Amino acid sequence: MSAPLAPNAPSAPLSPPHAPARARAVTAAELLDFALRTAADPAVIDSLPLDPEGRTWIRLDGPGGSEAWVIGWPPGTGTGWHDHAESLGAFATARGRLREHSLAVRLPSEGWRSLELAADLDRSRSLDAGTGRAFGEHHIHEVLNESEAEHAVSVHAYYPPLPLIRRYSRTGQVLTLEQVERPADWQ
Repeated sequence: MSAPLAPNAPSAPLSPPHAPARARAVTAAELLDFALRTAADPAVIDSLPLDPEGRTWIRLDGPGGSEAWVIGWPPGTGTGWHDHAESLGAFATARGRLREHSLAVRLPSEGWRSLELAADLDRSRSLDAGTGRAFGEHHIHEVLNESEAEHAVSVHAYYPPLPLIRRYSRTGQVLTLEQVERPADWQ
């Protein structure tokens, strides 16, 4: 993200507050199914206010106690390199196209500040409207709207709800931990 997540739109729970929470853990496949179904729901996607200058978002209640977000991406915006700690995740593009750059390696979650990456770890994929992807814990990636003219909108879901987000900088093959954000920083 080019700026830390912080609430800037009203919350819009997808499921009623009285919906029972499931006792079992939610899988990455269930998160992806939820993200794809929600991304295909015009009422939810149209409820997101779009800003031509910065990203916007609304928080949703995801399946089984997961947290979810609908995010609007103005042209040229992105997340920067980050991970979601011990949370599984998934996201689906509702409008436009997003590009994800990721690392095909599980990095240690603690005890390091800077690592030199092997040359063959980089992965990149384009996610058009109606497509998505799931990922496991400690997944390091960045998500971008590379369009010069079109807003993108996506749905993201995480289980368990994000305990923290670690942000990284990258210079060539060197990845450096820059910041750790906790839920109070974006909710």
